[in-house]
Amino acid sequence: MTAPSAMPSFDRLASVYRWLEWCSFGPYLGRSRQAWLSRMSDCRRALVIGDGDGRFTARLLRANPAVEIDAVDSSSAMLRSLMRRAGAHCQRVHPRVADARELQFAGPRRYDLVVTHFFLDCLTTGEIHSLAAAIRPSLLPGARWVVSEFDLPPGRFGRFVAAPLVSGLYRTFGLLTGLGVRRLPDHRAALGDAEFHLAAKRTWLRGLLVSELWVKARM
Repeated sequence: MTAPSAMPSFDRLASVYRWLEWCSFGPYLGRSRQAWLSRMSDCRRALVIGDGDGRFTARLLRANPAVEIDAVDSSSAMLRSLMRRAGAHCQRVHPRVADARELQFAGPRRYDLVVTHFFLDCLTTGEIHSLAAAIRPSLLPGARWVVSEFDLPPGRFGRFVAAPLVSGLYRTFGLLTGLGVRRLPDHRAALGDAEFHLAAKRTWLRGLLVSELWVKARM
């Protein structure tokens, strides 16, 4: 088996991540992260991977006073920022510095929610497939997986606007963080192969941004 490539380091971006995001896409990445908060009110144990500086985690903690969150990120600086944003709710967050591609889970049926906002685009399709297969046994029946990502919509906008923009983002983050991935993975195929089904979807910026609600198929 080939060892995974080194995970990119987002440590140097932790203090400016919010402003970089706002200058490039305004409020739209935030809106995509929050699209399904109302569907998370009954969740009790969440696995949040790669939430960056923790703005979504803080919102989830405020919206759901009963949820416990395992927060995984390869960047210790990002996790420190996440814990600061959690504030008075930080006791309900369990941070873990780890490469998500190498996560191991101790027992089955622990989580009823998985969240990956703008994280899967750091992986290849094969790595997402392996991640989904590793997580699935630790999920309750009917568990939800919320995904926010960039997308390449069909038509002229996708070809002449979205595709060059996404390519430019990959080059920029490659220079800043060492990210080796250079194209969007097919996360839908990977999650479908792991027996999740797409339950709902919302888009912004003519389909450039997408937020999806996936559900673990009941066996």
